[in-house]
Amino acid sequence: MGILDYFKPVSTWPAEKVREFLRGKNPQEYNLVDVRQPQEYEAGHLPGAQLIPLGELEGRLHELDPNKPTIAY
Repeated sequence: MGILDYFKPVSTWPAEKVREFLRGKNPQEYNLVDVRQPQEYEAGHLPGAQLIPLGELEGRLHELDPNKPTIAY
């Protein structure tokens, strides 16, 4: 599987649209990925977000479920 199997092209969503999507969903229904650096993640991140720095993303795709929507920030 390649990186594009995990991400489908979508327009950029504003924060409110992401909040609306997440509201009422079980965290097991989606992948929430923080692609920033570890020190940025440690300073604060969305609850349930998994840290996978952007430079490591391709090598760590196996950690994500390709059958779930993925939100990366």
